[in-house]
Amino acid sequence: MVYVKTLKIISAAFICSLYIIIIPSQGVAAEPLKKAISKISANVVFLRHALAPGFGDPAEFQINDCSTQRNLDQAGKFQARFIGQYLRDHKIVFDTILSSQWCRCKQTADLLDMGGWHEFTALNSFFQGHVDRKDTLKKLQKKLDNLPADTLVLMITHQVVINAVTKISPASGGFVVYNTKTKVSKSVQLKTP
Repeated sequence: MVYVKTLKIISAAFICSLYIIIIPSQGVAAEPLKKAISKISANVVFLRHALAPGFGDPAEFQINDCSTQRNLDQAGKFQARFIGQYLRDHKIVFDTILSSQWCRCKQTADLLDMGGWHEFTALNSFFQGHVDRKDTLKKLQKKLDNLPADTLVLMITHQVVINAVTKISPASGGFVVYNTKTKVSKSVQLKTP
């Protein structure tokens, strides 16, 4: 009888110790974006648009015609919704959300469902020369230089734009947090189920 009671106490203590070990580590792992923002005091979060199969854009590309562009596939749409849910679940709120004029970026912005957003030409892709690289980056740098340290802006854009500013090339749906004053950046990739 004493043996059974002792075994129950030991079992309960073991389960409690597992709970203490496992639960905090899950909490930390579940919030990599918020942690990265805090760690470098980021005031910009770059988001590469969600999955859009292919490379570049078709030769007949027209900025105002989504049928001439690479667009999100079903996996990309799921990824964008997942990212939006993650942001809401972790109460990551942006003062402003800006998007490239490319349809895959605007689709990502819509599917995040984070509220209103605006097109910003300085987030457009210069990969195939559809816009001028120098002018685009000059306009973006001006915007970044004038952002207050106490704001948080989400910029939905392209790999080439993010890399030009941060020297990081995120995968589709990947984040790069950035501090406009210190120029420090950090990559964060969520695991989409």
